Amino acid sequence: MPASLIEGSSLLAVDIGTVTTRAAYFDVVEGRYRHIASGQSPSSAAAPWRDVALGIRQAILDLQSLLGRPLMDEDQRLIVPSQPELGGADSFVVTLSAGPPIKTVVVGLLSEVSLDSAQRLARTTYARVVEAIGMNDHRSADEQVDTIVRLAPDLILVAGGTQNGASRSLQKLIETIGLACYVLPQDKRPAVLYAGNKELAEEAKSALQPLTSGLQISPNIRPSLEVEDLDPARKDLAVLFSQIRQRQIGGVEDLAATAGGPPLPTSFAQGRVIRFLSTISDKGILAVDLGASATTVLAGYRGGTSTSVFPQFGLGEPLGGLQRHTTLAEISQWLPIDIPDDLLQDYIYLKALHPGSLPATPEDLAIEQALARVNLTLALRAARPDFPRIPARRGGHLPAFDPIIAAGSVFTAAPTPGQSLLMLLDALQPAGYANVLLDGGNLMPAMGAAAEFNPLLPVHVIEAGAFLPLAAVVAPLSGAAYGSVILKAQLVGSDGSDTSVEVKQGSLEVLPLPIGQTGELRLKMSGRTDAGLGAGRSYRVEAVNGSALGVVIDARGRPLRLDTDAMHRRELLNHWLGILGG
Repeated sequence: MPASLIEGSSLLAVDIGTVTTRAAYFDVVEGRYRHIASGQSPSSAAAPWRDVALGIRQAILDLQSLLGRPLMDEDQRLIVPSQPELGGADSFVVTLSAGPPIKTVVVGLLSEVSLDSAQRLARTTYARVVEAIGMNDHRSADEQVDTIVRLAPDLILVAGGTQNGASRSLQKLIETIGLACYVLPQDKRPAVLYAGNKELAEEAKSALQPLTSGLQISPNIRPSLEVEDLDPARKDLAVLFSQIRQRQIGGVEDLAATAGGPPLPTSFAQGRVIRFLSTISDKGILAVDLGASATTVLAGYRGGTSTSVFPQFGLGEPLGGLQRHTTLAEISQWLPIDIPDDLLQDYIYLKALHPGSLPATPEDLAIEQALARVNLTLALRAARPDFPRIPARRGGHLPAFDPIIAAGSVFTAAPTPGQSLLMLLDALQPAGYANVLLDGGNLMPAMGAAAEFNPLLPVHVIEAGAFLPLAAVVAPLSGAAYGSVILKAQLVGSDGSDTSVEVKQGSLEVLPLPIGQTGELRLKMSGRTDAGLGAGRSYRVEAVNGSALGVVIDARGRPLRLDTDAMHRRELLNHWLGILGG
């Protein structure tokens, strides 16, 4: 990669997902980086192609047709760097989320210390932990070796041992891993990330490097019992992720050569953007990406971030195992129309087999959006223990996040903005005040990949409106009776408009404020209503930006409770959707 993109260089960024491959082009306009256009194509990472090249070419051809500028030569090879008479782009970056979950074995000493840290490290990428081996494991070393050989993992994460602490127990575990790798056929040997006691790093390198498909030595992720530092190991894990994908999916190795570096995990690149946003805001930042193969939840607060990837939750193949985590009743409670359980079950199985299929009927769309709510709810619940230390709210409500950014076609390609917002409100149930944004162009991965060598690009692109403003949301907390007035809201627009509403407990209200306008929002609490600043505290937001839905006040209560009567519940779901525009 070039050392810098600052001097007016263009960038082509490709993100390879399970269902869709996207290509985005960035260039300098009037001295600032801008997102110029994007193209997309069905991905070719899975069967029958198992080669990412076809999907990339088609996505770039789609992008070329929008740009009116060639990015490939006559032989469909990328023109990198650009040529004055031929076109092309000055730099090329790739992010990748496609592929099966990486089978991972975590190894550590104490289950509530290093093993927990190793589990959290594994969750930062597209991994599925299939086994945990620790000092308190009652199995013999031979049984542990047999387990590793039987599972044939793609990756082993090794942690444990505080700095200058006891080392013999970790040495034994390293010996066990080495023996298991030795027994495995050479083409089945896993990659290994060692992130334990640094005193044993050289010993681990000497013992394991000849026996693995790739070895990374990282700083200790648990240098003391009280301190956890995953950041250096995340970067090394991203390198191993790329190496593993190069063995699993055709065309990935060629991409690494063309881009001048390995493809980054999409979640890792997204995490960079959240880290940047969290450093320029004194509020928490939340981003969710609901894809076909996984759901990613990212949180940031004052420079601290967490990334949690859940391959068990997604709108494609993971649906086949969704009922291990929930029930049909919990899915069907979100359906605004009556759909029998057998039809719901059939749709889930068909969607798991054909992740790229699109909803063809109102019933299909209703099921898809119900599944989105359930998957996101489950992922958020699992991710919350890993959040950075964001000030918590009473009652276990979602911490104060502003903005909340959503990605994934179920949100960004929903038929109406109201459907997108209602899915997010139902699943996340934010409290207080938050701006909800959509990453409609799937730009976060591209910006995160570019940030390493060009920090100006994401700054400029975000300032230029990379994310679509969906709504400014106020979600008050109140113990008042249903139907009681809990606050009064007034929105004064920059065009002179003045909208006021009395908000009742259980209601959903919309105060329009189109994109391009600004307004001042005044909130006057009744009783002990808490809309973000504490019980009974009124406040004003002096500069509310216009959005697709304006200001939405969600007074339905937290936690949101649905009617147990199916007919009444469906009527209420349709009523809420009608308020937000259908």
